[in-house]
Amino acid sequence: MELHTGNEVTGVESARTDLMSRARAGDGEAFRALTEPHRRELQVHCYRMLGSFQDAEDALQDTMLAAWRGLDRFDGRAALRTWLYRIATNRCLDALRSARRRPAQQWDSPGFEPPEPNGFGEIHWLEPYPDALLDGAINVPLGPEARYEQAESISLAFVTALQILPPRQLAVLILRDVLGFHANEVAEMLDTTVESVKSALKRARAGLDRRLPMTRDQPPTGDSPAEDAIVAKFVSAYEAADIDALVALLTDDAFMSMPPIPLEYHGRDSVARFCAFVFATAQRFELVPTRANAQPALGVYRHTPTGIHGAGLFVLTLTGDRIAAITRFESTVLPTFGLPRSLPSVR
Repeated sequence: MELHTGNEVTGVESARTDLMSRARAGDGEAFRALTEPHRRELQVHCYRMLGSFQDAEDALQDTMLAAWRGLDRFDGRAALRTWLYRIATNRCLDALRSARRRPAQQWDSPGFEPPEPNGFGEIHWLEPYPDALLDGAINVPLGPEARYEQAESISLAFVTALQILPPRQLAVLILRDVLGFHANEVAEMLDTTVESVKSALKRARAGLDRRLPMTRDQPPTGDSPAEDAIVAKFVSAYEAADIDALVALLTDDAFMSMPPIPLEYHGRDSVARFCAFVFATAQRFELVPTRANAQPALGVYRHTPTGIHGAGLFVLTLTGDRIAAITRFESTVLPTFGLPRSLPSVR
């Protein structure tokens, strides 16, 4: 346990005061030194609210610009971190109210019609979040009223369910149940009353529970040897186009989605039909492991006459020793994960 003497604490506070004075005087480096420790957790906060990595990036940039321009209005009554969360939350609410959502895309492979889906996704703007950017972002100090583990609250299932909530309820639930801010702090952030916050939280919890009735009872496997074994079996089955081996890895109620295309396939047999269709349209695939949303993920590459080109990104949701969901994203997200657009032809 690390102990700090009174002199050390006084020295830290003095350094922060000096940085704040310099930042208010227009010193950009001092401002970055003050805000950089909070930058990644603010980006994750914006992602939870918006469900889109790109939109979260934009909201974070807007937040930092607003904080820089409004630094003189920071009175120090709340912590700088709390003040930054207030700005970020309201920037995200502005984005949600403006309804600037990426439109759903249609299936765009002429000559290859997929099997009839048995569902259509509502959250077609969903994007994955690279685990490489979670370092220092989900191990942050939480308030005493936080109800969710940080890894759980960045999962695709959780973030998708959040997007169904009305904007104000969404903000309140994240600030209260994910980050653990007190009701009076949230009321001040949102320029409302404590009673209004409590009412919004009650409705938000009910809405989230309807979307995620089993989430709390089935925690993710986590980055572990057991998870690695499941992923290795999936890679082997998919690269071999082995439908039987693939089906054996799925839960009975497994489903597959592919934002921004709204098609969904619910049930093991339905997912198997879609995968069989995909295997029939390509010579071979290669999968490259990565991680997204604290879950295993795989860059998908298709062999073609002109090379091995990116075809998308899979994020796998595990339940016990089975795969409960496969979410496929467009190949445009590969660079965000440090993955190339194409693989070398000789591997």
